[in-house]
Amino acid sequence: MMDIHHILKRLPHRYPMLMVDRVLELEKGKRIRAIKNVTINEPFFVGHYPKRPVMPGVLMIEALAQAAAILAFESGDAVLDDNTVYYFVGIDGARFKRPVEPGDQLTLDVTLGRSKAGIFKFSGRASVGDELAVEAELMCAVRRIEA
Repeated sequence: MMDIHHILKRLPHRYPMLMVDRVLELEKGKRIRAIKNVTINEPFFVGHYPKRPVMPGVLMIEALAQAAAILAFESGDAVLDDNTVYYFVGIDGARFKRPVEPGDQLTLDVTLGRSKAGIFKFSGRASVGDELAVEAELMCAVRRIEA
């Protein structure tokens, strides 16, 4: 289990782009289960859509990618610092199955497929309760940058 304070040490994202509120389960090198609590106070709901607020699909994918980043950092020897970035570099097979609305809790399940030379491939699924909201294959890369 990982609370928000631990998550903030693992991810560089901050409000309004932080999309992981808590990690429920983590098996290093294998999988992660995390949650994103979706509230009416999210800034994107102002315009998406005012009469029927729906979480943008791209942000559901971003939530999966952030959970994947936590899994990658916890599984490997990469350390988050000012010279390390975690890039989202690919997405395949994204399918949106259910809208996500204010009050929903998005459960993020990500499994590590393989990793090589700082490139990670993941399978991700996000659900609300027992209903699948989105699924996708993700590819991410950890890179060192010059200051």
